[in-house]
Amino acid sequence: MTHFSAFSLLKNALSANENWRPQWPAAEPKAEYDVVIVGAGGHGLGCAYYLAKEHGITKVAVIDKGWLGGGNTGRNTTIIRSNYLYDESARLYDHAVDLWEGLAQELNYNIMYSRRGVLMLAHTVHDVQSFQRHIHANRLNGVDNRWLTAAEAKAYCPPLNISPTARYPVMGAALQERAGTARHDAVAWGYARAASARGVDIIQNCPVTAIRRGPDGAVVGVDTAKGFIKAKKVAVSAAGNTSVVMGTADVRLPLESYPLQALVSEPVKPCFPCVVMSNTVHAYISQSNKGELVIGSGTDQYTSYSQRGGLALIEHTVAAIVEMFPVFSRMRMLRMWGGIVDVTPDRSAILGKTPVKGLYVNCGWGTGGFKATPGAAHVLAHTVARDEPHPINAPFTLERFTTGRLIDEAAAAAVAH
Repeated sequence: MTHFSAFSLLKNALSANENWRPQWPAAEPKAEYDVVIVGAGGHGLGCAYYLAKEHGITKVAVIDKGWLGGGNTGRNTTIIRSNYLYDESARLYDHAVDLWEGLAQELNYNIMYSRRGVLMLAHTVHDVQSFQRHIHANRLNGVDNRWLTAAEAKAYCPPLNISPTARYPVMGAALQERAGTARHDAVAWGYARAASARGVDIIQNCPVTAIRRGPDGAVVGVDTAKGFIKAKKVAVSAAGNTSVVMGTADVRLPLESYPLQALVSEPVKPCFPCVVMSNTVHAYISQSNKGELVIGSGTDQYTSYSQRGGLALIEHTVAAIVEMFPVFSRMRMLRMWGGIVDVTPDRSAILGKTPVKGLYVNCGWGTGGFKATPGAAHVLAHTVARDEPHPINAPFTLERFTTGRLIDEAAAAAVAH
């Protein structure tokens, strides 16, 4: 594996960057693996990396129907935060933030993690009460979060309009300073490179057509476009397509898939220092390292497996952004895109074992999948390797939908992903 350093960058720059070795080989499937992971996004690749690094399981294949990181990992707006309401969610997302902070060093790959802070705006009395409740809950769980007045929010984010006559008047904001952003595709590349270096096969453009079960009901492998692959264990991290893949193993999940849209503006000089979110109007904004304003919204109204959504939602989102940040009213939008998010009834993930022996699932992240990437991958690897949940993901079982022990994050999930 190429070791990135100042010397290697200089050496390759002098040779017109023509002598870099491939980051990972283009693998073809072997006949059998200890573990097959369906989905080569950040969660699947991260799970493979931690299986190899922390559990010594290297006979692993990560299989994707398209290209590596071509699903939601490469289609999100890169926001990282852990200011969730319930204890279970706070532990999971804060575990992810802990890993995010050292991930570039861990993988020897620049994931461009930027600890710039996330402001969550309050526009109504209900918002104020809700966010202050979040702040108190977060502090009890050791998660940083504090309340800002409207003037303090303006000082933290100068472009913010706090006029009392605004359509969406700002009454204050909750600030998690430890939150921020990272480069989404670099996260996938970093995990892929590190996993491959430890012996993991990454197989792209190879759709999994079915999960095959034996006479005793246990998993025996997967059928793919390149033939049957035998496996002792199968883990599915396929985001919006999870219910389709799991359906081939006769496992029904309480999931609905929706398009989630985002867009970016033309690039401008640095002018927006943080991430700003508004639950009330379902809009959020940050600025990328290239200078683009990255804007996102809530999920579309109708379920769909399309990576394109309705224009009306984007129009509403842009109108809200212009109301909150009038300085951006003349910005031109450069491009828009969509992903497919999988949503559970309580808006929390399903992460762990299934009723089928040897079959594991990581799904239901809704709009929160990217921020959870290293944490979810880490605890999923523990669960697959030991066939028992990690203490952090133990509450996120499929069985909670029959026992009633839900983790209702609908109000806390906001819209960032």
